[in-house]
Amino acid sequence: MTRVIVSVGLGAMLLFACGANSGVKAVELNDYPTSARVDYVFGCMKANGETQVSLQKCSCSIDVIASLLPYDRYVEAETVLSMAQVPGNLGGEFRSTAIARTAVEDLRRAQAEAEVRCF
Repeated sequence: MTRVIVSVGLGAMLLFACGANSGVKAVELNDYPTSARVDYVFGCMKANGETQVSLQKCSCSIDVIASLLPYDRYVEAETVLSMAQVPGNLGGEFRSTAIARTAVEDLRRAQAEAEVRCF
């Protein structure tokens, strides 16, 4: 009986250690908050049909984008796209600067790769 307890204890320690290590890696690789992923999937499904198939494809899409583009860069590009719709000079600043164009181009490249991989 002592042997079983030692084995279970050792197994639990190994699982805990492995879980702790994989959690750190997941945090490093997955810096997109759940709400951002869900928001993307909802919008994607609205554009591609609200079906189980589109749910799978849209979920795959945001996963690919997240693997290619850091979250800060994603937010920057989404902000530029949103602000570029504002009429007048304020929107013009977001439509015309090189930094804004580069951020959007990065997002578009990630979206194109996601399209190829997932759709």
